[in-house]
Amino acid sequence: MDRSQHQDIRIGTLASLSGAPNYLRQIIPHGFESFELTAWMHVGDLDLPALAKETLDVCGDQAIISSIGVYGNPLQDEETVRGWERLILSANEFGCNVVCGFAGAVESLPVDENMSRFKEVWGPLAKLAEDNGVRIAFENCDMGGTWSSPKWNIAHSPRAWEMMFNTVESTSLGLEWEPCHQMVSLVDPIANLRQWVGKVFHVHGKDATIQWDVIKKDGLRGGQPVVHHRTPGFGDTNWTDIISILRLAGFQGAIDIEGWHDPVYRDELEMTGQVHSLKYLQACRGGSYIPNPTTN
Repeated sequence: MDRSQHQDIRIGTLASLSGAPNYLRQIIPHGFESFELTAWMHVGDLDLPALAKETLDVCGDQAIISSIGVYGNPLQDEETVRGWERLILSANEFGCNVVCGFAGAVESLPVDENMSRFKEVWGPLAKLAEDNGVRIAFENCDMGGTWSSPKWNIAHSPRAWEMMFNTVESTSLGLEWEPCHQMVSLVDPIANLRQWVGKVFHVHGKDATIQWDVIKKDGLRGGQPVVHHRTPGFGDTNWTDIISILRLAGFQGAIDIEGWHDPVYRDELEMTGQVHSLKYLQACRGGSYIPNPTTN
């Protein structure tokens, strides 16, 4: 494992798949080392080979594409499934081997009753990924759903992960993990990561602040927000611990900041918050790489 210059774990951010070259050209000078390129719901008719070439030309030797993704509902939307297929087949053209997104949900059924449809959709997609040397990473956002009434994504709890990975047993299926989504469910992210780190293929850099004073006073049903999504460096999580757990497990990949959620560092302060987060995560990673002295 090459840890020189921290090549084992890069720190980057998210960008729109369709507008990637122009956006990356503007923000690479800030020092971002990797990018996840994302599409909302559908990939559409994007010319992926041409887009991949232009994007990699912009990255040059300064950054990499860590992953690509489509965030729709593949258990109910066939066009989203087609998008997954296209991205799996195109990942290597972007220089990456991870494709990310929601697992999907049959919204009329509770999570446990989704497993038949999950197998129907993800069995073939997992096989396609295996055949092409690609790994699939499920994002963990609940999208406002619950166990009994899921929305867009059943992969929002450890119990669901166990069912999913038992239903489709494939080394190509894993997680796009972040502490925020665990904290929204009041799950301890550090204990969760220690248990599931072997299935973590990509990490979203998104944190949270839990307002325990509100919970203790009004509970979870008082109509007030009790958890704020935060950019790393402004939330409750010890990212040094997260990076240590990842490295102890031999994780190699990227932590890509998922911005556009912080209630304070947003709008005109969006990139200010993201660049602070980049520097913060680089410090949690150990700071600038220092070669060891020779022993002779």
